[in-house]
Amino acid sequence: MDDSAATNMPNIKLETRIEAPLRVVFDLARSIDLHVESTAGTREKAVAGRTTGLIGLGETVTWEATHFGIRQRLTSKIVVFDPPHHFRDTMLSGAFKRLDHDHYFRWDGSQTVMTDQFDYTSPLGILGRVADWLFLERYLRKLLETRNELIRSVAEEGARIDELVAV
Repeated sequence: MDDSAATNMPNIKLETRIEAPLRVVFDLARSIDLHVESTAGTREKAVAGRTTGLIGLGETVTWEATHFGIRQRLTSKIVVFDPPHHFRDTMLSGAFKRLDHDHYFRWDGSQTVMTDQFDYTSPLGILGRVADWLFLERYLRKLLETRNELIRSVAEEGARIDELVAV
């Protein structure tokens, strides 16, 4: 049993299969510009740290977005970086009590398998757990699915890859 199951904390796991090379998918997943595009509905933008291009080991990004009608900021840092197989961003400050997002990539012989492991703890104790159950976990899963679908679309079409993965 993993720690999230033992503590009843949300742990979102998504697997996305993409018909594109491993390195392309890895780089698109760390593109600040593509992330901004995938979160247009929340008007998310990078306002400090790395604000464009590809984020890498030790770099931070501060995001500003509107969620549930409230303008919020979240700063994360890339704390694990093993190209093109894995990177982890960890929240340094923001609305959550804790947040780690692991991004894993593997080639299965015909396509890249991208796996997100999104592990977080909501603030406010029992109220946060109730929010997770009522709507928050579903909301976050949808944000990740939207992001992953855009990564898949761009990677498989190939038309904009050069502009998005330029360092």
